[in-house]
Amino acid sequence: MKVAVYPGSFDPIHIGHKAIMEYLCGDGGFDMVYLIVSPQNPFKDPSKALNARRRYEDACAAVSRHGLLKVKVEDIELGMDPPNYTIRTLEALRSREPGNIFTLVIGADNLPGLPGWKSFRRLMTGYDIVVYPRPGFDSAGALLALKAYCREHHLRCRVTLINAPQVDISSTSIRESLAAGRDVSRWLM
Repeated sequence: MKVAVYPGSFDPIHIGHKAIMEYLCGDGGFDMVYLIVSPQNPFKDPSKALNARRRYEDACAAVSRHGLLKVKVEDIELGMDPPNYTIRTLEALRSREPGNIFTLVIGADNLPGLPGWKSFRRLMTGYDIVVYPRPGFDSAGALLALKAYCREHHLRCRVTLINAPQVDISSTSIRESLAAGRDVSRWLM
């Protein structure tokens, strides 16, 4: 089975995430999406880990309201010792399900920092990566820079830009709107 591994904080999960998942299982050609709720991104505020179980439960509830989605919400990282490095998650999935082909899904905003990720060389040699566009971000330029970096370091660049729909909303803006008392229901999944 061809599985798209889509990690993130999902705080909260919203219609932009849903659009990406729909694309991955439609035009993206994946059999399934594993939505990985990450307790704490090593590059972000460690206090996120405090609400990880709630974010996981919220993601499960959101996905269950959309029964046609071929999505499994995964809690694999909730049981791992921090910090939560993507390579450890991918390797744990591959060990658990050796018959599946796992592809990492990231936003274009992550491309410039990708060489700084834990075990970048292992990530690049062991997994394909698909990148969805982010509003206001030069995806093509970032990919060119990453390919140049990979050539310089003698790595195969297994990264592809996908033409997934862009929804100009972020979890951060939703949280800010909630804090200001505004209705955000139209953005939630």
